[in-house]
Amino acid sequence: MTAHRTALVITSIAAPNAVLRSFAEGCKTRGIDFVLIGDKPSPSDFSLDGCDFWGLPRQRTMPFNLAPLLPERHYGRKNLGYLQAIRNGAEVILESDDDNFPRAEFWGDRTRQHSTASFQGSGWVNLYRYFSEEPIWPRGFPLEHLQDPIPALPAITAKDCPIQQGLADENPDVDAIYRLIGKLPADFIQRDHSVSLGKGALCPFNSQNTTWFREVFQLLYLPSYCSFRMTDIWRSYVAVRICWENGWDVLFHNSTVWQERNAHNLMKDFADEIIGYQNNKAICERLNALELKPGKEHIGTNIISCYKQFIAMGLVGDEEMPLLEAWNADMDALLMA
Repeated sequence: MTAHRTALVITSIAAPNAVLRSFAEGCKTRGIDFVLIGDKPSPSDFSLDGCDFWGLPRQRTMPFNLAPLLPERHYGRKNLGYLQAIRNGAEVILESDDDNFPRAEFWGDRTRQHSTASFQGSGWVNLYRYFSEEPIWPRGFPLEHLQDPIPALPAITAKDCPIQQGLADENPDVDAIYRLIGKLPADFIQRDHSVSLGKGALCPFNSQNTTWFREVFQLLYLPSYCSFRMTDIWRSYVAVRICWENGWDVLFHNSTVWQERNAHNLMKDFADEIIGYQNNKAICERLNALELKPGKEHIGTNIISCYKQFIAMGLVGDEEMPLLEAWNADMDALLMA
């Protein structure tokens, strides 16, 4: 594991299960802070050695501007886990979910600098296809581009990658359409080199197996007043767009977890994802047209500019803006401390 102080952040309403126990044991062994954020249905007597659990009553004691504003029963409460991890001194944040088992490789060393096949100016590129021979695509990938030719891999170059998406085997993060018609379970091919998104290249990433370095912590924000199935996907669009302005790549690397997926109603997932199927391409066209400023000191204002586009499109509620302002204030206080 990286020599930087590291934290793992997960949100869950489950009692301690095999996944959470595996993460807790791995974190305790390696000196990693494990911050687990609960919600209204969480067991009141939750207890797991090696895990710092925050139920709703304890969350209400947090000294963050965002804490009293977040809606209950929403994945966006995970934002409090990020803030707490930073408050504890984290320089690297790992995130996953309570149905993803970590492999030994999950605990391997993490560095920002990578030799990677970096796509530049390619527009939409389905990065899952470089790890699979199946016609598979990530949740959030515009359906209009599924039939696009798969570009040849670019030359391997050295890139700064402060956001890193690990894949997940068995039940990877795909949309409801793929789950209804595609081949599952599915394991990804292990590649010698990673691939990455440079300026002008687009592919969604998720919150299932993701690494964030300190310089991009402000991009962790998950919106609350939008479709549950889109919150981490739309976050990824914002993050990728702002990374372009700073010369950062977003890395996709080999699977280091495998998922035993929690129970889902696929038709409900499909209904929740329709707003994405209809708007994902248009969202990114709007974001691409924005004039954003480079520099980490401008990340907060850039995030506001991006989410104003979502609000203008009617995809995120006006109620999101006070949360964003509270998040920016909390991040400014934590990152300057």
